[in-house]
Amino acid sequence: MHPRRRRRVARRFWTAVVAAFALPFTMLGTGSTTAQAAALQCSVDYKTNDWGSGFTADLTITNRGTDAISGWTLTYSYAGNQKLSNGWNGTWSQSGQAVTVQSASYNGAIAAGAAVSTGAQFTYSGANAAPTDFAINGTSCVGAHQPPITVLTSPAAGAVYTQGDAVPLAATAAAADDATISKVEFYDDTTLLGTDTSAPYTLSVSSLSAGNHSLLAKAYDSLGASAESTPVGITVASGPAVVASATQLAVQQGKTGTYEVRLSTQPSSDVTVNTTRTGGNSGLSVTGGASLTFTPSNWNTAQEVTVAADSSGTGAATFESSANGHAKASVTVTQIAATKAYDGRFLELYGKITNPANGYFSPEGIPYHSVETLIVEAPDHGHETTSEAYSYLLWLQAMYGKVTGDWTKFNGAWDIMEKYMIPTHADQPTNSFYNASKPATYAPELDTPNEYPAKLDAAVSVGSDPIAGELKTAYGTDDVYGMHWLQDVDNVYGYGNSPGKCEAGPSDTGPSYINTFQRGAQESVWETVPQPTCDAFKYGGTNGYLDLFTGDASYAKQWKFTNAPDADARAVQAAYWADKWADEQGKGGEISATVGKAAKMGDYLRYSMYDKYFKKVGNCVGATSCPAGTGKDASHYLMSWYYAWGGATDTSAGWAWRIGSSHAHGGYQNPLAAYALSSYADLKPKSATGQADWAKSLERQMEFYRWLQSDEGAIAGGATNSWAGRYASPPAGKSTFYGMYYDQQPVYHDPPSNQWFGFQAWSMERVAEYYQQTGNAAAKAVLDKWVDWALSETTVNPDGTFRIPSTLQWSGQPDTWNAADPGANSGLHVTVADYTNDVGVAAAYAKTLTYYADRSGDTAAATTAKALLDGMWNNYQDSLGIAVPETRADYNRFDDGIYVPSGWTGTMPNGDAINSSSTFDSIRSFYEDDPAWSKIEAYLAGGAAPSFTYHRFWAQADIALAMGSYAELLE
Repeated sequence: MHPRRRRRVARRFWTAVVAAFALPFTMLGTGSTTAQAAALQCSVDYKTNDWGSGFTADLTITNRGTDAISGWTLTYSYAGNQKLSNGWNGTWSQSGQAVTVQSASYNGAIAAGAAVSTGAQFTYSGANAAPTDFAINGTSCVGAHQPPITVLTSPAAGAVYTQGDAVPLAATAAAADDATISKVEFYDDTTLLGTDTSAPYTLSVSSLSAGNHSLLAKAYDSLGASAESTPVGITVASGPAVVASATQLAVQQGKTGTYEVRLSTQPSSDVTVNTTRTGGNSGLSVTGGASLTFTPSNWNTAQEVTVAADSSGTGAATFESSANGHAKASVTVTQIAATKAYDGRFLELYGKITNPANGYFSPEGIPYHSVETLIVEAPDHGHETTSEAYSYLLWLQAMYGKVTGDWTKFNGAWDIMEKYMIPTHADQPTNSFYNASKPATYAPELDTPNEYPAKLDAAVSVGSDPIAGELKTAYGTDDVYGMHWLQDVDNVYGYGNSPGKCEAGPSDTGPSYINTFQRGAQESVWETVPQPTCDAFKYGGTNGYLDLFTGDASYAKQWKFTNAPDADARAVQAAYWADKWADEQGKGGEISATVGKAAKMGDYLRYSMYDKYFKKVGNCVGATSCPAGTGKDASHYLMSWYYAWGGATDTSAGWAWRIGSSHAHGGYQNPLAAYALSSYADLKPKSATGQADWAKSLERQMEFYRWLQSDEGAIAGGATNSWAGRYASPPAGKSTFYGMYYDQQPVYHDPPSNQWFGFQAWSMERVAEYYQQTGNAAAKAVLDKWVDWALSETTVNPDGTFRIPSTLQWSGQPDTWNAADPGANSGLHVTVADYTNDVGVAAAYAKTLTYYADRSGDTAAATTAKALLDGMWNNYQDSLGIAVPETRADYNRFDDGIYVPSGWTGTMPNGDAINSSSTFDSIRSFYEDDPAWSKIEAYLAGGAAPSFTYHRFWAQADIALAMGSYAELLE
């Protein structure tokens, strides 16, 4: 491994350059997560009985993964002259120093957590060192030693303390095998608070600042293994406070519910806590514990408050518990129908997600990608966020409004998104110079990162932008109203690109716009060079980061943003449901302004319907020969992978650009949003042709699903108007959809973009909503086939645990599309490579089944939806939400090299060097301060693939939404 770096001093470059043409680019992996396949994990325990000239070897193979191993091949090598004599409990063979053992018929299956034994006899002379390179079915195994088990036992989740008072931390730690615990560290997020080297492992901390804190313990054993506990969220109040055990409570009609209160700090005399309803649903009332007395001796002993619901009403009320000289505690109590237990589940999980102490949100109220910081997916750090997360926040708050009648949180979520994730005029200052007749300058997409920078080519014709003028007329601005896709919420990288600022630097606090993917379909997140959206040449190299991506004679300081269309469409989707539900409550007027903003977002979202360079759609081959579009003939009317826009930071420079995307993925389509923007009055766009465009898009999307549906029922990848991203000639015989070429893995290839079952569940859920709302026959036909296939690949065990598809493999292609006579696609096939218990994907899948079952009456779909929701609720809960352990074998790529051209040098804001020797980790040295980093170090040193239990915001929101949807439609 390379030497570990912890540089903290930024080196800055200031270079003036001449203005360049606009920077078009490709964005990959937006908002998606890696497939949650349960990778094979194993250990091999090797023991010998040695008599000097020979020995017997006894090997125990343990399945340490979550799925059964069905048939195994063990391989390993000796370093000396050991020679196989005979073997048992398997078929043994040897080639040189390499040994292979094939499982026998009776021991080939190894259940999760189970073990089998095999053995052999050898002769040798000289040394007899034990082998270390064990592998099962090609996957490296480790010795039998496992990391310790660590649990933070104090403080309790949700506890509140007064600033300056001692917070008692305590942990239990148990080492595996014959190891012992050497020490336990205690952390506040990534800040080390202290260490204890002997049991009981404790620490008292009085220095925590007022606010929310995420605490964890990390144990080390005598063999070098380590593991951290699940984080526990607490709050430190600035003064004495009343503490409530919950922020949300559901009470069914005619029943009672309770929560507990106590004091945060010991008083000098008795304190009376009074609890009253301060507003909201009058059908809720305090029937016990309205006045409670706490003494200097029992101040920390919780006492109950009982709230009763009358027999008829629904809706929320706020209950405040207050005492003189203390900050009050507020609990939102919601009365739900007597039969709506799943609404109660929604509220319980909503309370965990929105409890500030649990770590899902930044101080500004921005949802993080995950509570945990060490996570690499499309966002490469847990405390980044995506437009996807913002859209899920909107949807979560829409469901909260439906259940409680409180729409202030939905409006507030849109305000947060608009403030922090939609670029302000100061972020996009030169749009007035945009020339719609020449939207951008062409640059080809290249196959691999090492082929970049890609040269700009002004000789390639580009089409005209037919919607810029009507958008300006409709909204009175040249600015684009859409979310950027990626944000460094805590400014971990240090660019300081917060809204309205350009590269303020590491000392800036709060969210910072960033970009990553920009170098072709093969660029994995592990090969990206992060860069600011506003490149003022303050960081990076002489030209900032621009000359890593495009080749040109000179470079200008510039801004650039990328939109992930699926997230903006989900925001529109959330606004549709919010408006429907608020209207049912007679409260539509409370959110009408927000719904109008969603319609505006949908109007600009039409940029995702256009070819990247506004070239004519259909049989577009050859960058110079494919004709430029002259209007709507450049639109494929599908939801593409991105749209992007940018320009000069110098307001006198006089240039700006916009591009669409030529690649359309089946997983990004959203017919519910298209229906809302074309057929629902409150979401009608203001522009002259917006409504008509979305009506055509709705029709085209449904045809797209039909065209991509495999013989089995799953939806295949997508199509492109620009083969290989440079209008290359596609392989002979490639089938087409309105002249666009079938692409099994549109947009990105590492990993293949259509192998993740989550795209199936996300996309079909939108189709199911559209079907549930309209009864559309085309939607039903697609769903009938898809649901049958998905159910056939789903297993629910008697204990409620489950397995759903994870990784999909594809063969063949669809028939060329004929709208009058669609083909049967008998040559397009899917197989399920492996399965998962991913709870976020399972929730999206359960929602699909719920909406489909409600309209169709399909009992199998309804039963499976309930089983998935019950299974995760009963088996996978923890203090932060609902989550399952997952093995991250891909984390062996932390030391992957990042392509930087020879001779190119630069610096990250924290001082990390960027050059041809850089790796993923070397330009992200902040990871080495993360409490979980030792897991990565151990893995890179040859240990087992690490296991993490992640609490992704989108997944927790989707689970809560699935509970609420089931309550609404099937309970």
